[in-house]
Amino acid sequence: MTPTRQRETARQRLTDGPLDVFIIGGGIVGAGVARDAAMRGLRVGLVDQHDFAFGTSSRSTRLLHGGLRYLAQGRLGLVHEASVEKTILHRIAPHLAEPLPFLFPTYRGNRHWVLWQLKIGVKLYDILCQGRNLGRSTWLDSREVLERVPGLSATNLTGAVRYFDGLTNDARLVLDTLRSAERSGAVLLNYAKFHAAARSGGWTCELEDRVTGNALRVRSRTVVNAAGPWAEQVPHSRVKLRLTKGIHLVVDRARLAPPDSVVMTEGKRILFAIPWRERTVLGTTDTDYAGSLDHVTAEAADVDYVLQVVNRFFPAACLRPAEVISVWAGLRPLIASPRGKPSDISRSHQIRNPEPGWWDVAGGKLTTYRRMAEQTIDAIARWLSRNYPRAPQVAPCRTAGQPLLPAAETAGVSGIEPPPCTRDVVEHYCAREWAVHVEDVMVRRASWQQYCPDARQRAERVADWMGPRLRWTPEIRAAELQRYRNAGALG
Repeated sequence: MTPTRQRETARQRLTDGPLDVFIIGGGIVGAGVARDAAMRGLRVGLVDQHDFAFGTSSRSTRLLHGGLRYLAQGRLGLVHEASVEKTILHRIAPHLAEPLPFLFPTYRGNRHWVLWQLKIGVKLYDILCQGRNLGRSTWLDSREVLERVPGLSATNLTGAVRYFDGLTNDARLVLDTLRSAERSGAVLLNYAKFHAAARSGGWTCELEDRVTGNALRVRSRTVVNAAGPWAEQVPHSRVKLRLTKGIHLVVDRARLAPPDSVVMTEGKRILFAIPWRERTVLGTTDTDYAGSLDHVTAEAADVDYVLQVVNRFFPAACLRPAEVISVWAGLRPLIASPRGKPSDISRSHQIRNPEPGWWDVAGGKLTTYRRMAEQTIDAIARWLSRNYPRAPQVAPCRTAGQPLLPAAETAGVSGIEPPPCTRDVVEHYCAREWAVHVEDVMVRRASWQQYCPDARQRAERVADWMGPRLRWTPEIRAAELQRYRNAGALG
């Protein structure tokens, strides 16, 4: 089936009779809700006004983590929940959940991060993982630290703790979760904008297919607002968010090559230097944001701040902006709190039911998306049983035990490392993963934009391979490459 025909089929299925659950937002939370609902036997539809994983879910630090720093804030429940979830993801999606050791060095004079306190913290961290962390926590003296991480600043170094979290590919986790949802019957459509909804028995939702311009009307018993940073703007939403921006830089490992992910501190704030195959990811910032949600950019001051911290911890690296291969910037849709610095705001989530059949799901972390989805569908199942007594009983949640996808369906196209840049891979993304634009492939499906110094040259080849599949004219091909260049400039 051609990509064009696939979109036509998805539009028909969305509008053909009432759904049980209609989801607004194709990031990690929406994807998780769609998978959970479909696996329980519900009739599910999901749309996103942009591409799937366009927003926060392709712009994170790419970590599955309990959040060691949340221990210092006393948020043991959040740490426990996230720590358990990261081990579940390692089990159901091993290709996207790789154990990653973290080295957290401590320095004399830094009262916020003291070695003896961190020693207690990492052991508690292991306990909160219910004894099933991705590796055993230890600690090192200053000599052992410098042997393990050459180039790390030795001035006032007192030692380090070493603990384990997980490395992932955030956009691939979204896409593979959606592929899993589709295997269970979910109907998915990207570039479909939600405009309005009215309640009369169930919900009637007005949409626009942004590829064709056609209007769509979808009926559903329930609606889930999982729009991430856009959630507050969705009609009927009662979500109140505090948006913060984070940026990440990518440099070649020839310039900085820590064997473990290294935690770097700036007061209470922590940043990371994360090994990513032949690259190193640096970040992140955490600042309040009030700009465009569709065009989030990394400012020169943001880049300078990250490099300043990195160069303080690795003085021999002397990294400069010109050596940065790529930058990405994204928003954290945190539950609103007027108090505290951005890094102090809770990463816990909210699931609210402000109107009959309508759920707002907001906040949370990439790591806890599966649990958020389970709790959401549990609530919806109870509501459906009360309000639609003749409807089939909703099955129990199975997402913690069912693999995301068979290994044969991820080999060569989905993983932490970008795949080879070949025609077959690109055609797979068009035929099986809803790619509409060059940017969809370069940024979210393959990560070539973030990983490859020759990304623009690769984009030309991608356009050549996408064109025949999507029936592009030379004018459309040129417009697609310009769209990609514009998107790349946004960081």
